[in-house]
Amino acid sequence: MTTPVLDTKFPKVGTTIFTVMSALAAEKNAVNLGQGFPDFACDPQLVDCVTDAMTQGLNQYPPMTGVSVLREAIAQKIKSLYHYRYDPVSEITVTAGATQAILSAILAVVRAGDEVIVLEPCYDSYIPNIELAGGVAVRVPLTPGTFRPDFDKIATAISPKTRAIIVNSPHNPSATVWTQEEMRQLEELLKPTQILLISDEVYEHMVYAPRQHLSASSFPGLAERAFIVSSFGKTFHVTGWKVGYVAAPASLSAEFRKVHQFNVFTVNTPVQHGLAAYMANPKPYLELPAFYAAKRDLFRTGLATTKFELLPSEGSYFQCVRIDQLGVPEKNLSEADFCQWLTSEIGVAAIPLSAFYADGFDQRVVRFCFAKKDETLKLALSRLARL
Repeated sequence: MTTPVLDTKFPKVGTTIFTVMSALAAEKNAVNLGQGFPDFACDPQLVDCVTDAMTQGLNQYPPMTGVSVLREAIAQKIKSLYHYRYDPVSEITVTAGATQAILSAILAVVRAGDEVIVLEPCYDSYIPNIELAGGVAVRVPLTPGTFRPDFDKIATAISPKTRAIIVNSPHNPSATVWTQEEMRQLEELLKPTQILLISDEVYEHMVYAPRQHLSASSFPGLAERAFIVSSFGKTFHVTGWKVGYVAAPASLSAEFRKVHQFNVFTVNTPVQHGLAAYMANPKPYLELPAFYAAKRDLFRTGLATTKFELLPSEGSYFQCVRIDQLGVPEKNLSEADFCQWLTSEIGVAAIPLSAFYADGFDQRVVRFCFAKKDETLKLALSRLARL
């Protein structure tokens, strides 16, 4: 027998850098500050809430759009934080994580030949999602060094074929947060167009003073055209549960749900009920900035003793550093080779920012994740002190 030969949909896609670096970290017994996930447990009360739902027999298919109590809790959270009321019945959909939410939004609105503006560096699923929908990714670089949006370049990228733009704040990988002025500029730029917005806000509860998270839902001109994407996995330290949501106007949600029902249909029932019960107390997500700020500050203080140049970490649980000032041979390595060297020789794994650019743009910057136990961070810092 001969297996039929497939014409691959993704000829340029291989094993992700996150898989490569995590495997190398395990092989070398390195501290893994590469892949973005916590190494500490979630609140036991959240587990109790899910266990209670299971015990109560809430284990069968939920509604396709998500259980009503969770959608109502999401709507209430958005209203209290961002002063915009979504109808939980027609405008909020529970998803199998944020990655599925982004894919479904793109598949729902992008037709063959449509263009989608992507701001690089970006999360690695965006461009393959666009290509899977038959669209064309139009890459616009964030300003090198500061990673601020360049609205002149964004405006130049807009064409009659532009269907959507994807914006991510707080930003992975750069840890920057969009300002009020930048959100207003985006609102004004899109106002005369029919361009849709996919607003990736999975790190919304990890923003550090004096910055604050400015959801697209807070701006009427953006909310009316936006799919707002968020993640319970990021917020409640349960990335493996893969539960998120999308909030969007009813007409956009209707199209989104047509895709959602045929690629996922429903999301884990007891977890949804558990999350709804847990969200009755807003304290866990309201206190999250202080929780992560303490880890960020511990990590930055330790890195300050090395020759890394620290870039701002305004939001998310990432810290980027420049490697220009390091010694030989490490300063002469590419970002990717440096991360391999750092993992193998120093025992700490990081991610090269070049992995977040389609063309592998190398600007001498790597990313660490500080969503780790304090003892994990201290162990990593003790090894990095050799630099």
